[in-house]
Amino acid sequence: MTTLRGRWAQGLEPRGFCWIVQDRLAASERPGGFARNHRKVRRQEELIWLAGHGFTHILSLLESPHNLHAYEEAGIAYEHLPLGRHDDWARNLGRIYATLAAWLDEPAELVLIHHEEFGDRLVGVLTGYLMYSGFVQEGAHAIVAMEKITGRQLGAEGREIVATTISERLVRPPR
Repeated sequence: MTTLRGRWAQGLEPRGFCWIVQDRLAASERPGGFARNHRKVRRQEELIWLAGHGFTHILSLLESPHNLHAYEEAGIAYEHLPLGRHDDWARNLGRIYATLAAWLDEPAELVLIHHEEFGDRLVGVLTGYLMYSGFVQEGAHAIVAMEKITGRQLGAEGREIVATTISERLVRPPR
């Protein structure tokens, strides 16, 4: 990683950054931006910020392996678990939720989860995780809670992810 000086040495908060579980689980768009807007320097600045704020893991839901090498260079552990297409959700959501839960079982862990952009797919996964982990019992309550946390209305695709979480009975096994 290149050494930055001045105010850039502290890095930049990732775009769309939002605490889901205060000081434990956060979400944002992909560090560095999404698609054509992706900037390597911005990614570097955002990873500096994440490392400086003590983030221990990044969970990437992207379909592609973009950024994984950069997380490694920044010294932040990561897991790449693509959400996939609608037909893949029943299989993939359980792995995503179980990974988050295992990391968050450790009090010292600080986790960032991201998708390409901070949109319906990411917010849907986070809403499903609230239910999986037992923070909220009912789908409607989980949706309202996540909309308040993120300040974003959950659209059709996000609600489908929540419906899949419910229909597949994705609930954390008792510890």
